[in-house]
Amino acid sequence: MGGKYYLGLDQGTTGTTALLLDGEWNLLARGYQEHTQYFPKPGWVEHDPMEIWDKIKGTVQMAAEEAGIRVSDITCMGLDNQGETVMLWDRTTGVPVYNAIVWQDRRTAREADQIAARYGDMIREKTGLVVDAYFSATKIKWIIDHVEGVQEKIREGKILAGTMDSWMIWKLTHGAVHVTDPSTASRTMLFNIHTGDWDGEILEALGIPREILPQVQDSAKLYGYTDPLDFFGAKIPISGSVVDQQAALFGQACFKEGTVKTTYGTGCFMLMNTGDRPVYSKNGLLTTVAWGLDGGKLSFALDGGIYIAGAAVQWLRDGLKMIGKASETEAMAKSVEDTAGVYFVPAFAGLAAPHWDQYARGTIVGITGGTTREHLARATLESIAYQVKDNLDVMVKDSGIPIEVMRVDGGAVANDFLMQFQADILGIPVDVPEITETTALGAAYLAAYGIGEFSDLGELERRWKLHRRYLPQMSEEKREKLLYNWHKAVERAKNWEED
Repeated sequence: MGGKYYLGLDQGTTGTTALLLDGEWNLLARGYQEHTQYFPKPGWVEHDPMEIWDKIKGTVQMAAEEAGIRVSDITCMGLDNQGETVMLWDRTTGVPVYNAIVWQDRRTAREADQIAARYGDMIREKTGLVVDAYFSATKIKWIIDHVEGVQEKIREGKILAGTMDSWMIWKLTHGAVHVTDPSTASRTMLFNIHTGDWDGEILEALGIPREILPQVQDSAKLYGYTDPLDFFGAKIPISGSVVDQQAALFGQACFKEGTVKTTYGTGCFMLMNTGDRPVYSKNGLLTTVAWGLDGGKLSFALDGGIYIAGAAVQWLRDGLKMIGKASETEAMAKSVEDTAGVYFVPAFAGLAAPHWDQYARGTIVGITGGTTREHLARATLESIAYQVKDNLDVMVKDSGIPIEVMRVDGGAVANDFLMQFQADILGIPVDVPEITETTALGAAYLAAYGIGEFSDLGELERRWKLHRRYLPQMSEEKREKLLYNWHKAVERAKNWEED
């Protein structure tokens, strides 16, 4: 078949999505496969990299079959990855020495505290990150320190380390290419965002040898080609790679300083493009690299994470058995005028930005004898919008950049009530794009940019298509009152842990 076909591969925490787009950037086909989550001990989370490699091939095949094309017809491919998840493998056999340790894994929390006490300020200044077990550095160190034979193999030059992007590109090219990009590197806690390279002082402090790490290259460039023997007889340019939230920022065409996107999933992730300068937050937002383009020019972002968004709705469904499916909450919320004074703070795992209280716990306040299921469903959806508002306020304050509109993506954008309430509580328009799977789209955009399909980002900006705009309709007075009561509820939820 003639024409152009772009592939975006989104390798996420629970599964892998392959999106195929045609020459006009319309969505042609999609493949998706889940992979196994391993929990060897409480607080430990692992993935099997070999299983993920199989699922990648499976999803690409599904998408190609659905589109009625051969894999070899694909013009170029770009990928995004789950970020901090990391692994080490044998460069001769291609076999991982241990499972990939997932970003959620907490096994190195105590060690992270010790590192923070000694090197916290230095690491924050150089990497933009707060020292935490969440990032890749302590996970790499754990594998080096605890897996038998690894140190010896490192001395023999047989070990490679990398985040999921490095593993995917290495496998796709049959071991020819070992790279990562600045956005993913900036999630490892080993990357100096000022020099644009791995930081010698941090590597030395943590005992991680530089030679096992991938080369850091632009987020859009030709890294290499898929190996026909391993990949459906196809030799496809691999020309874009970026971390997942930044892929969504790119897919939402948030290229200018002050543009913002929020992805609604299990949690909620808000990223704001801060242009060519890193902005340090006084209020606990992370400073991160958005992407690196055109020979190492870095763009930066502020990153605000909310632990519990869609997960609060899942709790209504699975924990309370109050609803059969998540989509029911929309009609329930619309069936009542308001929450009748009920506020739900879903701090199941503590509160993230901007409160940073790991001892906060989920709290429902304002219940009376007249409270119904509908009120609670509405309070649950509203809680997501309030948390996003708190993050947005901090971004404006820390960056000094006014935010005029918010672009949104992820599963919850299908909820009409939530999106309208979000616009109301923010006081700015909320824009839903035509293609809401913006992570895989962003990866495909980068790949096309990497082989010169676009000469500048303006062309990509014009490709972004609006599906629906929600305009704020709430009075300032009502907004202030609701937020005042929400913050009162948040204070009640804070620092609650049973003695």
